[in-house]
Amino acid sequence: MSGALTFWFDFASTYSYLSAFRIGGLARAAGIRVTWQPFLLGPVFAAQGWTTSPFNIYPLKGAYMWRDMERRAEGLNLPLVRPDPFPQNSLRAARVALAALESEPEDGGPAFCRAVFAAEFGQGRDISDPATLADCLAEAGLDRALAARADDPAIKTALRGVGEEAARQKIFGAPSFTVDGELFWGDDRLEQALEWAGRG
Repeated sequence: MSGALTFWFDFASTYSYLSAFRIGGLARAAGIRVTWQPFLLGPVFAAQGWTTSPFNIYPLKGAYMWRDMERRAEGLNLPLVRPDPFPQNSLRAARVALAALESEPEDGGPAFCRAVFAAEFGQGRDISDPATLADCLAEAGLDRALAARADDPAIKTALRGVGEEAARQKIFGAPSFTVDGELFWGDDRLEQALEWAGRG
């Protein structure tokens, strides 16, 4: 591996769904090691005075985003369902993801994250439902019992710490990619982030 980057995502983020299914193959081809980092956009939005997604606050922007997602998903052969409600509550999913990413096998954590995105944006399932998350763990080859880690105080503390680190790195949206302090925002910057990581 010639370099590394961190992939910051929120499960409620539409464009993070696309990146989650693109980043693995692209990173392998480029020889880049990826750290998957779930975090919560809610506090980021709150700091900007928003109580919900900007795609809900600004209807024209929201309408464009969904049409853009339809085009992009079709091009990537990914199913697309608009979750109801949008955005979904991603808190429990993010906590379980932290536990999954710490577990073995190493590829189980990313597989779980992709399964959550697929359940939400591919099937319209509720990712705040423990049963949905348990199904995603099983699909990733992980123990369903990991779903209970969402209530583990250590995991809750860890997720808060991730949010503080995101703020320190000036992350304001998802997906974001960081490479040695360099920030790239948006699914359309994934290739550029990988190229930058390869310079190392």
